[in-house]
Amino acid sequence: MTTPDPRPGRQPFGERLLDQIEQWGPLCVGLDPHPHLLADWGLPDTPEGLRSFSLSVLDAAENRCAAVKPQSAFYERHGSAGVAVLEEVLAASRERGLLSVLDAKRGDIGSTMGGYAQAYLQDGSPLVADSVTLSPYLGYGSLRPALDLAAETARGVWVLGLTSNPEGAEVQLAGEPTVAARILEQVAQDNAGAPRCGHVGLVVGATLPRTPTELGLDLAASGAPVLTPGVGAQGADEHDVARTFAGLTERVLVPIGRGVLESGPDGAALATAIQGWSDRLRGALRG
Repeated sequence: MTTPDPRPGRQPFGERLLDQIEQWGPLCVGLDPHPHLLADWGLPDTPEGLRSFSLSVLDAAENRCAAVKPQSAFYERHGSAGVAVLEEVLAASRERGLLSVLDAKRGDIGSTMGGYAQAYLQDGSPLVADSVTLSPYLGYGSLRPALDLAAETARGVWVLGLTSNPEGAEVQLAGEPTVAARILEQVAQDNAGAPRCGHVGLVVGATLPRTPTELGLDLAASGAPVLTPGVGAQGADEHDVARTFAGLTERVLVPIGRGVLESGPDGAALATAIQGWSDRLRGALRG
């Protein structure tokens, strides 16, 4: 396909992502305000608690990592007031120079998918993010409104490929070629022509029992950045990431939530944890 020209003055998402990773390392701090985590921080499970938690994390993350990943569900559960906090978080991330990965995992068809695309990827939307996670399991083609709008506005999407939850394999590894392999092939088509890294990323877990290469998946050839959950509390470490994604480590973004957030609410301790993970990941991935 022909990729639309991005908005004037804004680098394509893939280029911005690589620049961020090069400057700050591959860490992406997860913003996951679980009720128990808010309680551990001494905060109420209210929109005000969400705001205090989120802005504290952003302050600690500034100039210490490439990106942040707010989990939309934990804001949505507070209704319109929680969504308003999410809008504030996305704006505050931009102000601090942090790329945002809005973890919403949206997937639908036709005009509904177009509505989701406009919500998260359209210039001027209150919920606009640098990138958003998408589910392709109504068919990869159903994501077209978001794929095209992301290209047009120099933003990115992350398509679920091989996720870190064990239940995912029954769908993602079904068939021959597998569902994951077919998704990868279509992602590669959308990224064709990108000089270093495309705008369509893949979510591939770091806790898979076999590496993508062992599963016959050539991530390097796809031109896709990779978002790799599973590090920290889920059991994987920086060495697992380096081993699993050998050959494309310069475009791997590693989300860590609980492994960082449990260091709060003390701002200095939180900043130290973020810097520590950034340094560990950078060292392991650069060999």
